[in-house]
Amino acid sequence: MSFSEKLLQLRKEKGFSQEALAEKLSTTRQAVSKWENGQGFPETEKLLMIGNIFEVSIDYLLKESEVKGGVEERGYYVSQEMAEGYLSHQQKSTNRIASGVCLLIMACLPYLMLPQEPVVYSILMIMLAAGGVIAFVSAILKDEERYQVLEKEALMLDQGYVKQLTERLNRLKNRYTALIIMGSGMVAVGGMAFLLEKKGISEGALVPYYPVCIVLSALGAYVIIRTSMLWTSYSLLINNEKHTSQRDNGFWRKIRKKIID
Repeated sequence: MSFSEKLLQLRKEKGFSQEALAEKLSTTRQAVSKWENGQGFPETEKLLMIGNIFEVSIDYLLKESEVKGGVEERGYYVSQEMAEGYLSHQQKSTNRIASGVCLLIMACLPYLMLPQEPVVYSILMIMLAAGGVIAFVSAILKDEERYQVLEKEALMLDQGYVKQLTERLNRLKNRYTALIIMGSGMVAVGGMAFLLEKKGISEGALVPYYPVCIVLSALGAYVIIRTSMLWTSYSLLINNEKHTSQRDNGFWRKIRKKIID
């Protein structure tokens, strides 16, 4: 059975029209028609996408064989467009998560700044905490379904594009490292005041600066979380093999699944 015959058979088995398949492949109906009539052959990227859509191996599509093989034998093909979309999506998602954590930490501020106004600080604390929870949960619920496969499957990317990503990450590494160090310093300085006061070393001298320490800790946590998650997003695409087992048992994935369920 030739490639054209296999493509026609697979399309009919799935119940796709030529227009529907062309839309999934970001091509034209005429192109699909030519492939099925043996008048042309898809480029490598389209061929890999066909394997993903119909869950067959590339070997099955190319060889004169009747035995189907799962695409998972080689991995899920990720186009450059999809990878760039994923990174853009992660920019927004990490901002929501980091903002949520930041607001939850800052929910302590009203109590420290308005200790004589229990009604006021209670309302403000609830509002800040609610804002944090909403931001955190929205990051989970707005996780686009088309990118979830990147967290489940072994991935295949064009090696030229992987090289571009690696070069881009190398340019960002110094910046990311500096941001993480800065964020860690802010958290350390913010937490130190509470530690010194708890140990009785500062003898109350740092209590008036508690609000400043809370803000420092919250901003530091924001910087650390957002930067580290963006770094991980690049690493997931570049060093996919090292992340597969981590994604299968990841804390973030378990939390997201529980909330969605």
